[in-house]
Amino acid sequence: MDTNTFREWKNGMKAALPIVIGYIPIGIAFGILASGQGLTTGTIFLMSLMVYAGSSQFIAAAMMANGAEAVSIITTTFLVNLRHLLMSASLSPHMKKFSAGLQSVISFGITDETFAVSDNYAQNNEPSEGYFLGLHMASHASWIFSTVLGGFFGTNLAETTKWGIDFALSAMFIGLLVMQLKDKKGVLVSVLAGLLSLVLKTALRGNYNVIIAAVAAAATGVFIEGWKRKQF
Repeated sequence: MDTNTFREWKNGMKAALPIVIGYIPIGIAFGILASGQGLTTGTIFLMSLMVYAGSSQFIAAAMMANGAEAVSIITTTFLVNLRHLLMSASLSPHMKKFSAGLQSVISFGITDETFAVSDNYAQNNEPSEGYFLGLHMASHASWIFSTVLGGFFGTNLAETTKWGIDFALSAMFIGLLVMQLKDKKGVLVSVLAGLLSLVLKTALRGNYNVIIAAVAAAATGVFIEGWKRKQF
């Protein structure tokens, strides 16, 4: 690593500090919840290392605890993480000079938070390998550390639910939902997804109601958006 790359790597590490601060509490919450749902500290470590997607990990841990089928878990997490495909596509024009291997590594490290920082950096600076690696390494390491720490707490501390940690998943998704309710279309799609999921729950086994409702609501949103463009 040359001097310039090392300097950019340190800048990326510094840029990750706000992300690290945000990851630690939610990571600990995930670790505690996952441990309470029967996942070992080793499993939590591997999930954070290989999946590295907070919302998907929360969902997967809950579905595993409820005995959901593997196909249902994989499909649900795939749909939740589908937005990362668009994020990677958005950043790809700024990384044409990088090797295919490095692009794959950077793409794996994209989360909602690292994408926001990466996109802002790429729009205002000449893209640097060191910067992206520093940003993603610090962010990923903090997520792994905090989730494993939470798993340790969940294994060794009793009655963690009295602290309200068991509500962390619900609180996180309520927050994510509220941030998406920017117009009438968002409200309509959200209400449709909720109602359809409740209706399908009475007719379907497992968690397929969530998948079908999410896909149907998303398709409705796309249809509405297309109709509005034609009208105006």
